[in-house]
Order: sequence, then C-alpha cells, then structure tokens
Amino acid sequence: MTATTTARRKPARAASNTDTVLKQRNVKFDWSETPIDWLPNEPYSSYFINEINLILPAGEFWFCRLYNKALPLVSDEKLKEDVRGFIKQEAMHARGHSSATEEYLAARGIKTERNQKLMKWLFDVVLDDKPFGKKVPALLERRWLLARLGLVATIEHMTCVLGMYALENKKWDEINADQVMLDLIRWHGAEEVEHRSVAFDLYKHLGGDYLSRYYMAAIVVPMIIGLWVDGAANIAGQDPRFAKKKPTVYKPWMWVEWFKSSRKGLLPNPLWLVMQQLPYFSPWYDPSKEGSTELAQAYLNQSPAAMAASTIAANLKEAA
Repeated sequence: MTATTTARRKPARAASNTDTVLKQRNVKFDWSETPIDWLPNEPYSSYFINEINLILPAGEFWFCRLYNKALPLVSDEKLKEDVRGFIKQEAMHARGHSSATEEYLAARGIKTERNQKLMKWLFDVVLDDKPFGKKVPALLERRWLLARLGLVATIEHMTCVLGMYALENKKWDEINADQVMLDLIRWHGAEEVEHRSVAFDLYKHLGGDYLSRYYMAAIVVPMIIGLWVDGAANIAGQDPRFAKKKPTVYKPWMWVEWFKSSRKGLLPNPLWLVMQQLPYFSPWYDPSKEGSTELAQAYLNQSPAAMAASTIAANLKEAA
C-alpha cells in the first residue's frame, strides 16, 4: 500500500458523538408542598405526567444493569466514559422519580403498587438476562444483549424528544405549575438531551444493525405509549373526580382527553409524538442532530435541584 493510498483513506468514524462530559448531579426534591394537581386545575394532565414517576424507575435501574454488563465489551475509551456517565445519570433519574412516587404520590393516597409491579415484571422478568427465568443459550447471549441495547436506543430517542418538549414548554410556566415537579421533569429532560447519543453509539459500536433497529422501534414506540396511557388511567381512576369515567387504556375517553390537553399546550400531542419517532427509522439517523445540548445545559445551569447539588458537592470537596 502506497503512502498516497494511505493518505486518501477516510478516517475511522468516532464511536462517540457526545461532545460533553456526562456527570451525575445528586439532586434532591422536597415534595411536602406539591399538590396532586401540580398543573393547577388540570387533574388529567397532572396524572398523565405523574405516571412517568411510576414508569421510569424500574426501567432506568434496568438500563444501569444492562450497561454495566455491556461496558467490558466497549473498546473505545471515549464511548466507555460516556457509558459510565450515562449509568450514573440514569441511576439518579430512577432515584429522583422514586422519591416522587414514595414521598409524593403514595403520601397523598395514590396506590402505585399495580403500576410499579407491571414495570418490574417487564424489566426484571421479560427483559432479564434470563427472560422468564430461562437461561439464554450461550450462542445467543450476545444477540440477546444487543437486542436489549437496541430497545434502550429506541427509548432514548423518545426521551430526547420528550426532554426537548419539557424544556421548550412555556404553558406550564404560564399556569404556574408546581416548581418542584417542573424542576424534576426539566432536569431529567435536560440530561436525556445531554446524553442522547450514548445509547445509539453503544448499540452501533457493538454491532447493532439497521434492520433490527427498525423492527425494534416499530414494536417499542406503541408499547411505550400504551403503557403510559394504561398507567395514567389507573392512577387517575383513583380520583373521585374521574370515578364515573372509569378510565382505562381501552376507553376512548383517555385518548380524547389526551388530545384535548395537548391542544391546551399541557401535553405533547400523541400524533406529534409518533411523528417525532420517524427520524429514528432512517438509515442515516444521527442522534447528535436531534435536540440541543446548549438548551439542555442552559437549564441544568439554572435548575434549583442541580444548583443545590453542585453547591453541596463543592462544599464537600472544599472540606476534604
């Protein structure tokens, strides 16, 4: 091979497309004053978003276990650093939403066990290293790992979309939404935007292909939306104001109310949310082109919980 040929060769594509250091922000939230209708006079939208607190913890702790399993297989040092940062951020997201479940929803009489058990079954039984308690044949272990990494990459695209929605939504501020819940949602959303490339980078680095990604997305997107509506119906149905509606995922009322709330600017329109998943189906999909790191970090620099965590960390470092 001549020197000229070597010079013309294109440089290898970087495994990492994350241009920032991902750090864990040890946030804490005081739920003592947060009302059930944290969106004032909007119980449906409040419950709909509150369901996120029940969906996320089991999934995010599962992300952490899965990524710790994948970490030794990563050969690129920058991507390895990204994955470690991702794990730390996702663990803190799970703790933040768990606190909202235990110290906010459960403390106000909302029964959360049914929804939590469903998510725990999904992630700890169906998507476990041993699905339904059955050992995966050795020849398929890596394929099973890769399939689940593809699932995470699909979910992370949706969380980036929702993160941008939370950062850009001004209606919540206009109606004086509870500041603690608003900070939880926007802090989490900002970090989802910040680390939006990691899951996809890891999936591709370990051999994930387009066809598998395509079919995974086709399954996962409707599944997430269905779980969200089902869980929201369960907790909203505990409120006497909705007793006559008897909300369930199968009844049109839940879906009609979602559309109505989206027209008010309180929730993302379900059709818009589905349309936002379409770029992920493209063979040329690049998560670094989705969302805005600058917008995410601008919020993280002013988030009350993140600022308090930074102050505590700085004080501890100074004391040491």
